[in-house]
Amino acid sequence: MQILRALRRYPEITVAVVLLAAVLLLHAAGEGSVARWVATAYVGVFIVWTLVGMVRDVLRGHVGLDVLAVVAMVATLAVGEYVAALIIVLMLSGGRALEDFAARRAKRDLTALLDRSPRVAHVLRHADMPRNEELQDVAVDDVGIGDVLLVRPGEIVPVDGVLLTDSGTFDESSLTGESLPVTRGAGEEALSGAVNGARAVRIRAVRRSADSQYQQIVALVHAAEDSRAPVVRLADRFAVPFTAVSLALAGAAWTISGDPTRFAEVLVLATPCPLLIAAPVAFLGGLSRAAKSGVIIKSGTVIEQLARLRSAAFDKTGTLTGGRPDLVALRPADGFAAHELLRLAASAEQYSSHVFAESIRRAATERGLDLLTATDAAEVATNGVTAVVGGRTVVVGKPAYVASIAPDTTRAALGPGEAAAYVAVDGRFAGAIVLADDPRPESPAVVAWLRANGIEHITMLTGDARPTAESIARQVGINDVHAELLPPEKVRLAAELRPRPVMMVGDGVNDAPVLAASDVGVAMGAKGATAAGDAAGVVLLVDSLAKVVDAVSIGRHTLRVALTAIWIGIGLSVGLMLVAMTGAIPAVAGALVQELVDLATILYALRALGGPPSGLAAAGHGRESRAGSRLGRSLRRRGAAAVPRS
Repeated sequence: MQILRALRRYPEITVAVVLLAAVLLLHAAGEGSVARWVATAYVGVFIVWTLVGMVRDVLRGHVGLDVLAVVAMVATLAVGEYVAALIIVLMLSGGRALEDFAARRAKRDLTALLDRSPRVAHVLRHADMPRNEELQDVAVDDVGIGDVLLVRPGEIVPVDGVLLTDSGTFDESSLTGESLPVTRGAGEEALSGAVNGARAVRIRAVRRSADSQYQQIVALVHAAEDSRAPVVRLADRFAVPFTAVSLALAGAAWTISGDPTRFAEVLVLATPCPLLIAAPVAFLGGLSRAAKSGVIIKSGTVIEQLARLRSAAFDKTGTLTGGRPDLVALRPADGFAAHELLRLAASAEQYSSHVFAESIRRAATERGLDLLTATDAAEVATNGVTAVVGGRTVVVGKPAYVASIAPDTTRAALGPGEAAAYVAVDGRFAGAIVLADDPRPESPAVVAWLRANGIEHITMLTGDARPTAESIARQVGINDVHAELLPPEKVRLAAELRPRPVMMVGDGVNDAPVLAASDVGVAMGAKGATAAGDAAGVVLLVDSLAKVVDAVSIGRHTLRVALTAIWIGIGLSVGLMLVAMTGAIPAVAGALVQELVDLATILYALRALGGPPSGLAAAGHGRESRAGSRLGRSLRRRGAAAVPRS
């Protein structure tokens, strides 16, 4: 049954096999001339079809290797080796089928996400009235923010939501690559695409389907699937020299022997399937392996650039640090109470997407403060937010921004790793909210690994104040720091970084321009969809900087496998051509041997699906995190730093 399906999927193989059998039968029956005309007619049609494809490739700017196959088919027909010509046709057709099979094997993990996309959600109507509630199945796209959903055991969470049940266990392996189930408590977020455990749970939707984590990943996978151009370019680098060497060897064999058949016998072994197939299979294998590891690489071009990286730049907040600053101190100005300062600031920050805003809101909620409704709220990117709260104009942000509204603003004395959000109320300085954001526990190891593995220049590009930036940089091992930058300045500095290629790692909306402008943009996308994820070439689905090492390791391994597979194909082909120059390999035997070369290169290219581990054990991150937090608190007690929004 599978054979029949394969024959229907690849009709050119079916036709070639039937014609080859018919030609062999005619030849055995003494009808050699008929067999020759049948073979010549079919091969002639195949040559024309191949030439049309070559012209289209040339018009698109690709000079490929099919010229060798065409010359080999013409040569074998010219010297009467029509059986060998048919075998070349079968080999080229079979090569495409082998590539398709290998590509589907390589993309198996990459496309697993697409096959599991949730389509139906169970919405609980009147969930606040248990006696009257009813269960209604709706399309996932029709789920609204605030809807209460029932997720049954073993079902996929349809949209991002907050867990209402006291606890739940979820398999997030398809999202993060983490094989062990994770337990979430009431109030924690359950990500779409995770598989619910053995207990039915209720969640309240916080994002629509299109904005949820799973759909964002699916979109990234589609983008990764559709990228094939860089693979073609990699093979094209070898096309002209390999073609020239093959034609030279074939011409030399003809000249030395005086037999034109020798020309055909050599060229039969120069058919380009190893080059055309090995690179695409290896790159698809790399994309698949990365997706399985919780890293979405959007194209083969990005894999090549990752493999050749020479410089790296990092944002600070949410990238080198955890991005969840904790409240350290409230320093109200004269005339303001501490709780009033925090309540007004948190009320205004309801309308900000900055990481400090979430921390200030969380601190107010933990202290039982009721937030006020704000009106006329507006955010100035990288500077702060202004809102009218309870009839009072509240400004929260950087010291310079707040000082432009409240000239009496005074800077707070800060310790290492600390930052401050400054607050003004009705044009008066109201005080500072001091926050601290520790480095990620894995950051020093990631920086050290990059430096030890050929990354010559590592720098920090951040909008945060210099003392804070330098404090974090010292803790993670970065010596070159550029602080207090606006997005255009980050783009300029990234463009000036040498040597190239340059990787930029960031997480926020303000990082999107520099991620798009860098040779390789890497977005910390685990917390949801952002402009950074759209702009980047690599998106980390796991909230761990260690995945940067995985991305670079996979890129290097994939390119190494692709190049090795190509050289295996070239080496075997050239070696066999040298043997064929002596006349030891007839044309028909050469065509069959070349098929074995194709198979060898494909099998080697599939090694891109595996590879050595990165060396940064994810299992140790939890222990390191606790140790890192203690270290950060200890360091903050010993020094001085500075100011806010990065």
